[in-house]
Amino acid sequence: MSSNGWEQHSLMVLKELENLSRSMQALRDELQGLKNELAEMRGQQVNILELKEWKNKIDEVCSPSQLEQLKKETEDLKHFKTKAVTVFVVIQFIMAVAVFLEKFI
Repeated sequence: MSSNGWEQHSLMVLKELENLSRSMQALRDELQGLKNELAEMRGQQVNILELKEWKNKIDEVCSPSQLEQLKKETEDLKHFKTKAVTVFVVIQFIMAVAVFLEKFI
């Protein structure tokens, strides 16, 4: 009887060892996943630091409000250019008509 009890006990111990082995493997897999996530977060941290440095350099050159004002001034200049070219073309047309009429009158 004692050998029969030992067989059952050894089978139970073997099953527990197998369960522990599976649990350990699951923990290793989870740990590897966490390591991968940590590496990804470190990469993102580097990107964030680079963006902060870039923003500081840009802020030294020009503030956001100055950039907005520069954008508005550029748009105003574009409108002025369009108006100036239009006026120039109209004046050139009037001058061409005047020269044309002068030759035939």
